Amino acid sequence: MTNTPQKDSVRISEAAHKNHEELFPNHKSTLKVTDPELIEVFDNFAFDEVIALSKLDTKTRVMLILASIIGSQAVSEYRVMVDAALNVGVTPIEIKEILYQSVPYVGMAKAFDFVHATNEVMSNRGIQLPLEGQSTTNPETRYDKGLAIQKAVFGETIDQMYERSPKDQLHIQRFLSANCFGDYYTRNGVDIKVREMITLSILIALGGVESQIKGHIQANLNVGNGKDILLDLITQLLPWVGYPRTLNALQCLNEVVNKPNS
Repeated sequence: MTNTPQKDSVRISEAAHKNHEELFPNHKSTLKVTDPELIEVFDNFAFDEVIALSKLDTKTRVMLILASIIGSQAVSEYRVMVDAALNVGVTPIEIKEILYQSVPYVGMAKAFDFVHATNEVMSNRGIQLPLEGQSTTNPETRYDKGLAIQKAVFGETIDQMYERSPKDQLHIQRFLSANCFGDYYTRNGVDIKVREMITLSILIALGGVESQIKGHIQANLNVGNGKDILLDLITQLLPWVGYPRTLNALQCLNEVVNKPNS
């Protein structure tokens, strides 16, 4: 029997330690004890190497990671990251808007546990629930307002979707306008540029939805989030969603920005 040499300590870079402490001040990691090599590799990559390439501010970056964690269905990590988000200035309303924005994309069955996790973290932090309402529509206005913002984001594509839809499927287009956009996109709490980045982050993490990823890459470009911002977004999600989904998103980005008249 031979003894495997052990490292004296986990060698986390100064930058990685600083960036980690910003999110998780005074956190005592049990994994540094049980899985020191994994933590050394991950922390140096996610909290130093990847962040060093980013021009996104900490708050925005954490919001996008939080959105991707919902798409990844990682409830335990989500609880930890909600606390981190609050630590770096993401407001409770912004966290709720990330969560609510996920519902039409992941479905309520997948969002349900995240609603409870969010409420548990906020209650433990002394945040009184419910938060101030952010809805701007009602049953009478949701379709018209939703269609208006849908067209503002996607342009003439929306008219084409309605025109090309078989009559027996037209109700789905109306649901998209009234529910996905009328009920969610019209809400206050985050602006349209951030909301589109949140949506794209959720879709990238979901995987298998490349058509929708391309659509929302174009939507991001339409609202002013340029290729450099979207490449930054994809890069920052890499440690959290993995290489396959990152490479798929990168391919979608390149296809959209390189297509004629883009």
